[in-house]
Amino acid sequence: MDKKDIKALIAQMTLEEKAGLCSGDDFWHTKAVERLGIPRTMVSDGPHGLRKQDEKADHLGVNDSIKAVCFPAASATAASFDKEMIGRMGQAIGDSCQHEKLSVVLGPAVNIKRSPLCGRNFEYFSEDPYLTGKMAAAYINGVQSKNVGTSIKHFALNSQEHRRMSSTSDADERTIREIYFPGFEIAVKESQPWTVMCSYNRINGTFASENRWLLTDVLRNEWGFEGYVMSDWGATARRPEGIEAGMDLEMPSSYGTNDKKIVEAVKAGKLDEKLVDLCVERILNIVFRYTENAKPDTPWNMEAQHELSAAIAAECMVLLKNEDAILPLNKEDAVAFIGEFAMKPRFQGGGSSHINSFKTTSAVEAAQGLNVQYAQGYDVAKDEATDAMIAEAVQAAKAAKVAVVFAGLPDNYESEGYDRTHMRMPACQNKLIEAVAAANPNTVVVLHNGSPVEMPWINQVKGVLEAYLGGQAVGKATVQVLYGDVNPSGHLPETFPIKLQDNPSYLYYGGEGNRTEYREGVFVGYRYYDKKDMEVLFPFGFGLSYTTFEYSNLRVSKDAIQDTDTLTVTATVKNTGKRAGKTVAQLYVGGLEGDWIRPVRELKGFEKIALEPGECKDVSFTLDKRSFAIWNEQIHDWYVPGGKYEIAVGDCSRCLPLRAEIAVTSTTELPRHYDMNSIFLDIMADPKAMAVFGPYVNKLMAAFMPKDEEKSEAEKGAINDEMGMAMMKYMPLRSLISFGMGQVPPEALEQMLSALNNN
Repeated sequence: MDKKDIKALIAQMTLEEKAGLCSGDDFWHTKAVERLGIPRTMVSDGPHGLRKQDEKADHLGVNDSIKAVCFPAASATAASFDKEMIGRMGQAIGDSCQHEKLSVVLGPAVNIKRSPLCGRNFEYFSEDPYLTGKMAAAYINGVQSKNVGTSIKHFALNSQEHRRMSSTSDADERTIREIYFPGFEIAVKESQPWTVMCSYNRINGTFASENRWLLTDVLRNEWGFEGYVMSDWGATARRPEGIEAGMDLEMPSSYGTNDKKIVEAVKAGKLDEKLVDLCVERILNIVFRYTENAKPDTPWNMEAQHELSAAIAAECMVLLKNEDAILPLNKEDAVAFIGEFAMKPRFQGGGSSHINSFKTTSAVEAAQGLNVQYAQGYDVAKDEATDAMIAEAVQAAKAAKVAVVFAGLPDNYESEGYDRTHMRMPACQNKLIEAVAAANPNTVVVLHNGSPVEMPWINQVKGVLEAYLGGQAVGKATVQVLYGDVNPSGHLPETFPIKLQDNPSYLYYGGEGNRTEYREGVFVGYRYYDKKDMEVLFPFGFGLSYTTFEYSNLRVSKDAIQDTDTLTVTATVKNTGKRAGKTVAQLYVGGLEGDWIRPVRELKGFEKIALEPGECKDVSFTLDKRSFAIWNEQIHDWYVPGGKYEIAVGDCSRCLPLRAEIAVTSTTELPRHYDMNSIFLDIMADPKAMAVFGPYVNKLMAAFMPKDEEKSEAEKGAINDEMGMAMMKYMPLRSLISFGMGQVPPEALEQMLSALNNN
């Protein structure tokens, strides 16, 4: 149905019917208007599978949903750095939605991992907004290629679960624009999600659900979003104000309460009915887009998707340590699998994204036929490792050539609804790892977690494989990677700090009462650690392989550009090892000049490359204005400071062997305003201002810095020319009256000031 027909349909609706369409019919359905042929449609939780509920609905996953396929969570898929792969996952989820008659899957979740403590980090991609946006856009394109919508969430600044429904996330505009918006912005511009879900929290004091700047000025008017905005479940505060702001669909149903408020506000002249019409139009555009392309006969081959889930999980795993090439394992050797996660893997997080998996494959099950002995090691439910369990594990480790400990975070350590209070793994698991490593020096740890953990045992083990939360087939994928059937190619989408206190948000995360200040500003994750040159456990973008790669021959299309130009950067990557493998070529940009406070480097491009032994490939990146820009609050726009920039390419934020410098000229002239308190340093840095101010500088220098022969011996010792010039630069214009020796009367100063601002 085209927009003209939808508008005609809306014209036939009563105010009560229109108000009713602006809220859900129940927990998961939009309302129908049967007399006008408007159908009821269903949405479902995601993002890494379907949590479809029909009866006894709830939002937090307490009640069962249909049997479905649990793919790797975003914490894992982001580690793949593979846009094509996550697109295939999206297509599979889209098929599932069509089969189950679902119009919209609620995801992806693209909030920034500000702190390792956020209980929902397993659902989020990264600490980096560029990686977040590109992976989200690929996922959305995959799902929506099946004529099913997505709901990118949670817009915006929802980086904690603590007090999430009441707190205000307070940040300056530059921080919001550079860190917390780009994931959404990239996805909207590159994939046009059918819907956007607004977050629970306030932003600088205003609830997201009634924030017109957020939902209309930025999302629609700046970025060109075309779909409808829905609330997170229960995120609606004042409904008429939400309509004014551009929040179209309230979920779940308010059972008529808020519909009535909309009607009353319109009748009282407090709410323009045209805004209600606009909300209804946006909702119906999506309702009919789905219903007119619904294909409920789409097959859903869960077994095939299980195998796809395993293949994806294997691509996501990050090899963090491989001392003495302990991995891959030899299939003939005796190996001990230790830890309950080897038998009962933790592969997803808790809350609204929890999938009722139709099957799971554990590592023990996947290792059938191999020379593997299993020992439980610890009890997840009791959060303990008894002496008997540890003794059994030690015995198994001693009998094996290699001991593999499966460890990580239990379900209750990270979940929707609350945050972690520390970054530690269970003490019983750390104790087990240390005991096993003491018994067998050839110890490898496999981690199942959705966010960074401290590793006090890191120097006692030879290998660490980060599996994240890898979906229901994670056991199969883990065995494939451990034994070399798959060469690990994941790279960390977040920094692993040595300890929680190192994190830039540590002092202010969680906030005071209902206020959380984002005081670290743009220095989130590696942007902070690299600026501080701080030691970390594992840096952003890091990941090892069973082969080796060489980066060479960096080329830039131009040595100097204007900020309106594009720049092409090309590098050559070679597999110098003996195995086929994949690497992630990462491009970073950093400003080398100026006094702008900004990160040392920022990710602005990445590509995953598959190479056979000895094979070389070129990888190219295109950089545009945004690749060099910062958000300038003076002009409320993106601004590129002119000067030299470094282009760096490698396979990790701290392993960048290829570097080149380019000069960038800014085409934006910032507005100037000088007053009596403007200092000489700033005026002297402005060539146009110096054309006016230059003669006065010479007079002041003569007065303030007399020649040596005019100085007394005491004066010569007290101040030299360099010191005098330094002090003079920090003087305000008004000081010309005091220090100008009567040569700059107030009237002349006023005239000069006028000339400075108009030159």
